[in-house]
Amino acid sequence: MTDDRYVVDASALLAMLVGEPGGDAVATLLSLALVSAVNWSEVLQKARQHGADVAGLREDLESVGMELVPFGASEAAVAADIWHRGSRNLALADRACLATAMTRGCTVVTADRAWSRLDLGVSVEVIR
Repeated sequence: MTDDRYVVDASALLAMLVGEPGGDAVATLLSLALVSAVNWSEVLQKARQHGADVAGLREDLESVGMELVPFGASEAAVAADIWHRGSRNLALADRACLATAMTRGCTVVTADRAWSRLDLGVSVEVIR
């Protein structure tokens, strides 16, 4: 089963929020975007680290269609499997994003070019 939505990585969402290259591509698919709770935590942490006010950010993004999705037992098992399959250089948040896309049959959107070389059976779109 494949889903027409996109699982958006923190790097891609942050690119959109701060106006980095590729951010416009993320903005065009925001109405079809899913973001794992793990990656949402990363977005909030990095935004606050750079002094951004995140009050109301979730509500603003959800109002245009972005859906925040839980990271549950199924995604956790897939994230662990990704590590065991040889992708040991990926951080937990990266594996959480990929696992969310894999369990939902979605394409993943990221700013991390290295993901396009992964052989995990998930479609990856790199924004820059």
